[in-house]
Amino acid sequence: MPVKAIKSGYHGEYKDGVENFHGQQLLNISWDKHIMFGFPVCIPVPPQLPFGALIEKVLPGIYGAHPDFAKIDWRTVQWSTAKGAFVPEPERSLAEHGLRHKEQIRFRTPGLDGHNGAG
Repeated sequence: MPVKAIKSGYHGEYKDGVENFHGQQLLNISWDKHIMFGFPVCIPVPPQLPFGALIEKVLPGIYGAHPDFAKIDWRTVQWSTAKGAFVPEPERSLAEHGLRHKEQIRFRTPGLDGHNGAG
């Protein structure tokens, strides 16, 4: 990725390249309409992690404190990336779903719009 520096002659190296994460990659996750979490959460995960493990083992540690989390019907969740909507397959890995280093995924939980509809 090119850098547009404000000072001529600037040269730097990227410290957040995938090669610096010891076999892991960064994944940004965002739960739409839940303003208790105002920004995507960035986590290091192995690209081989099955999507089902992301749902069952990783997301509860991130979003489990929200009162709506226990009410999620994972069969109705709508998933998307910058490329558009997708339907994950639990046994396939993040890499097999095309989720790369520093990618953002968003999930929407129909019917669960946060506390009193406020997120």
